Amino acid sequence: MNVAALVSGGVDSSVVVHLLKEQGITPDIFYIRIGMEDEEGYIDCPAEEDIEITSYIAKKYGCRFEEVNLHKEYWDNVVSYTIESVRKGLTPNPDVMCNRLIKFGAFNDKRGKDYDRIATGHYAQIEQLKVKVDNPTEATPTPNSQLSTPNSQFSILNSQFSTPNSQFPILNSQFSILTFLATAKDPIKDQTDFLTQLTYPQIAKSMFPIGHLMKSEVRQIASEAHLPSADRKDSQGICFLGKINYNDFLRRYLGEREGKIVELETGKVLGTHKGYWFHTIGQRKGLFLSGGPWFVVKKDIDQNVLYVSQGYTPEAQYGKEIDLLGFHYLSGDIWGDFDSVEVKFKIRHTPEFATGTLSRREDPVYGPIYHLSSETKIQGIAAGQYATIYDKEAHLVVASGMII
Repeated sequence: MNVAALVSGGVDSSVVVHLLKEQGITPDIFYIRIGMEDEEGYIDCPAEEDIEITSYIAKKYGCRFEEVNLHKEYWDNVVSYTIESVRKGLTPNPDVMCNRLIKFGAFNDKRGKDYDRIATGHYAQIEQLKVKVDNPTEATPTPNSQLSTPNSQFSILNSQFSTPNSQFPILNSQFSILTFLATAKDPIKDQTDFLTQLTYPQIAKSMFPIGHLMKSEVRQIASEAHLPSADRKDSQGICFLGKINYNDFLRRYLGEREGKIVELETGKVLGTHKGYWFHTIGQRKGLFLSGGPWFVVKKDIDQNVLYVSQGYTPEAQYGKEIDLLGFHYLSGDIWGDFDSVEVKFKIRHTPEFATGTLSRREDPVYGPIYHLSSETKIQGIAAGQYATIYDKEAHLVVASGMII
C-alpha cells in the first residue's frame, strides 16, 4: 500500500510513522507549510523545530521526506474564512476548515492524489460496515447542496461546500459496504468533531493509526521508541495563532469600533467594548466588568452591541433547540425518510456528548433545515459553529451542520 503520512513534529504524527513501519508500510512523509499573510508575504507557523524532528523521524525509519507549501491555499480557504465569519458575527471553526480544505483537500490535490491512503495523527477511527439496502435502485445517498442560501450571512462557504452526489458509493445491490468515520478510543482526545466536514472520498482514503490508542499509550510508544517528540507538548488551536495573538489578528483585519455592553435582562449599559468581533457567545473573560462573572449571551451586529448576563449559569446562556443549515452526511444518508431520530451530538470540542432528537423541515428561504432538540440545556450555542451528529451509541459520525 502506497501511504502518505502527514507529520508535524508532534508526538501523535511521529507515532503514526512508527506504527505504519510495524505494519510493514514505509510511508512517504510530508510536512505541510501553512501560515497567514503578511505585508512581506506569508508568516510561517513555528516550523524550524517541527521540521527538524520530522526530518529525524524520516531518517530513523527510512522514509522519503518532502515539504509542501500550502500558504496560499491556507490563506484563501482558512484565514479568509475566519475573517469573514467573524465580520458577519459568526463563530468560526478554522480547525474544521483546515482539515477538509487543506490537510485532506489541497494536500491531496497537490501530492496526496498519488497515494492510496493519507495517514494523520488524528484521534479518530475508520470503520467499514455492511449496510442493508431495501430499494437498491433508489438508495444512492444524495446529500443536500451545502450552504446554498441567498442570505449573505451564510453564503461565504457556498463555493467550498458544493458536494456532488458522486462523492458517495453507488448502492446497487441488497448490501453495500460503506466507510464511516468513528470515534477514537480516548474520549478526551477524540477529534472527530474537527473532521466533521470531511467528504466521503476523503474518509475512504484516510488512515488514523493511533485512533485505537489512549494518549498515554501513544506517549509510551514514543518513549520506548526514543522519539524526540515523546515529551513534547500538544499544539493548541489554529496554526497561524502560533506567533500572533488572536485579538491582534482580528484587530489587524477588522480594526476597532467602540460599542455598548448591555445587561440583557434590564437593558442597563454596563460598559463599552472595542468591537463585537472580539467576543464570542458564552465568553466570560475579557469583558472587564465589575460585579461579575458576566457572560456574552447575544450580539447585535448592526448596532455593535454586546448583551451580557450575570452568573455562572445564567438562563440566557442555555438552550435546547438548535437549527442547522448546510446539512452534510459524511457517508450518505443512513436514515432515509424520518420524522425524528435519536442521536448523540456535540456543538464544541468536549469529551461529553449530548442526547437529542434530529428532525428536518423545508424552509421557503433556506431550503432543508435540520433541527436538534436536546434532552438537556446546552451552553453557548453560537451561530457559525458546527454541530457534529453521531449515532445513538456515540460511535459513528453520521453528519454535521452549521448552527444558525
